[in-house]
Amino acid sequence: MIYKCKNCGGNVVYHPDKKMMYCPHCDGTDSEEEVKSSVVTECASCGAPMELSSYTSACKCEHCGSYTIVEERVGGEFAPHLIMPFKISREGAVKLLEKEFQNRFFTPATFLSAATLEGMEGIYVPFFLYDYLATFDYAGTGTKVRSWRSGNTEYVETSYFRVERNMDIDFDKIPVDASINMDDQKMDLLEPFDGKALEAFQKKYMSGFQAERYSEGLMELEPRAQEKARRDSEELLRESLSGYTTLRADRKHLNLQRQTANYALLPVWVYYYNYHGQRYTYYINGQSGKILGKTPISKGKMFAYGGGLWAFLFTMMLLVKMILEVL
Repeated sequence: MIYKCKNCGGNVVYHPDKKMMYCPHCDGTDSEEEVKSSVVTECASCGAPMELSSYTSACKCEHCGSYTIVEERVGGEFAPHLIMPFKISREGAVKLLEKEFQNRFFTPATFLSAATLEGMEGIYVPFFLYDYLATFDYAGTGTKVRSWRSGNTEYVETSYFRVERNMDIDFDKIPVDASINMDDQKMDLLEPFDGKALEAFQKKYMSGFQAERYSEGLMELEPRAQEKARRDSEELLRESLSGYTTLRADRKHLNLQRQTANYALLPVWVYYYNYHGQRYTYYINGQSGKILGKTPISKGKMFAYGGGLWAFLFTMMLLVKMILEVL
């Protein structure tokens, strides 16, 4: 299906800056109507063939630029419970990249050119969000060490304490990406996503972006969510025991009880940049603006800078030599 404008027939998309459906052809707002297509592999707007992966749930037509939503991949067992609409527009994502990388001296000149930025796309990445009630039971021995000097003698006193903690922790919406096409570590590093920005799923938010349905299951991914809960529990424990010099655990047990799990689509901008046969990938959290990615180094700029610096130093050495000869 596709969203078409009632006024001009153009493709209506969700505009993050306007926070509404927008027709870029006639500047119409909230003028969308659903147009369904019985053929999944054809563009619902121009009829051109589209190549869909097994997990594509929304894509852009390479021929007319319209965005098609594959209804059967956002319905039934693949129907998301929640969606986090893009807060940052494409223009906003470009500005964030420019701000992050424009002052990096050896970045290639084409890195943020208009031609290469054309390939940047917003993608709704599938996630499972896990809610847990946790109990963390800890017992151990803590020490507090103090030292002082009297005359020429240094004294050290070590006090030992029995330490026990029983913490109740409520974990809300721990995110785990459910796409085999996305790097798990990078998706983890893109966090946090603001859970308050989640809304009940509506297909219209997908118009203007690409999207995937989940390719890894709820039960399959749960160990990753549990590991996140375990790390966070350990951090909370350390914070509560910060007054001790050393700690030795005798008992440490985390009990996790899953309350709910929701299937959600979260917003990510992805920018691919090819340089000298190597692909560099950049991710932008479409809600917070957090950026991941390292810029390649232009050897031409580096050598030019080195040559310029050497020429400057050589010139300065000659000037110093001339001044010394005059004196």
